[in-house]
Amino acid sequence: MSKRTVVWISLALLVLAFGLVACAPQEVQVEVTRVVTQTEEVEVPVEVEVPVEVTRVVTETVTETVVEEVEMAELGSAERPIKVLFVPSVEVDAIISGGEVLAQALEESTGMQFEVSVPTSYAATIEEMCASPDDTIGFIPAQGYVLANDRCGVTVGGAAVRFGLPWYAAQIVVPFDSEIQSAEELAGLTWAIPDYGSTSGYLYPLSMLKDMGIDTDTINIVESGSHNNAMLALYNGEVDFATAFFSPPLLPFNERQWAYGVDDPEIWRDAGENPVRTEEGRTFVAGGPDEGGYRILDARSSVTDTAPDIFEKTRILDLTPQIPNDSVSFGPEFPLAIAGDIVSALVDFTASEACLQSICSEEFYNWTGLAEVTDSFYDPVRANMAALGISAEDVFGEG
Repeated sequence: MSKRTVVWISLALLVLAFGLVACAPQEVQVEVTRVVTQTEEVEVPVEVEVPVEVTRVVTETVTETVVEEVEMAELGSAERPIKVLFVPSVEVDAIISGGEVLAQALEESTGMQFEVSVPTSYAATIEEMCASPDDTIGFIPAQGYVLANDRCGVTVGGAAVRFGLPWYAAQIVVPFDSEIQSAEELAGLTWAIPDYGSTSGYLYPLSMLKDMGIDTDTINIVESGSHNNAMLALYNGEVDFATAFFSPPLLPFNERQWAYGVDDPEIWRDAGENPVRTEEGRTFVAGGPDEGGYRILDARSSVTDTAPDIFEKTRILDLTPQIPNDSVSFGPEFPLAIAGDIVSALVDFTASEACLQSICSEEFYNWTGLAEVTDSFYDPVRANMAALGISAEDVFGEG
């Protein structure tokens, strides 16, 4: 074999060796990514009825009422004065000024302190007495007393006396030139009253008109606020007739008392002279009684400063039956011993000159004395109220 052949055989064998090596199995290090499956615990809410014993904790709040005793000031002291209440039946200014004169006299007599006030109406006066049962005194008319007694047990301490009389009346007044000649002709007209709580201004006239058979529902009623205002409403032509209190006139030389049902209510017209108001505030005709003249005491005399010719422009048409005089009354829990002392002091006061600037003046209540009376003194008023169906519940409501 040639040398060249040997070379080719050697190359062939070398190639075959490389091929065998390539086909033989070999260990190879390979980087492998491991896949791992991991199971996670997940909380899934499942509704399961499980009996559970529950202990209930209750916090209880206990409110303790502590009653603290507060010492009340002595009745009649400066810290707790006795309240003196007047109904607004005449001018409030006259009541306040005259009431202060009365309070001063009572203070000097009893050593106690008093506070004067005028509530806005008859009903408000009564409500105040019921609201302050142990420290109030009320100067209230007959119907007001009955209502207050029924309302809360207000008690009477005495009744007014006017020139020796324990009674007064109501007057029905019309224009002097009016064609009306009888109370039976008042149906369908306009009527001025002082207040629905007024005995002489409303209760007794209403009762009398109903007794006459008059249909009072046809009458237009105007509440004026006081006796003075009722008279002025008529004087000014605002109404057809008006009602207010009537006290009999004093006769010449005081030789006798005016007689109810016998003497004319305006007997003084026989003198042929017009009434004249004096500087002292009195209304005389032909001089005073001591001079042989007359003294007029009805409601018109209280407004002669404002309406000096009111007697010429108006006249009394009729009078009602007699009415028990106004009362001095005490709250239902007012101490009896103190009430007695005050009544005694009032009796002395009505006999004094100072009273002429207070409840004894014509501008005020025209009292001349105080009489001791009991609750039964006002039974005639109760009878009238019952006949008309008027009660405390009607005036104040339930409660």
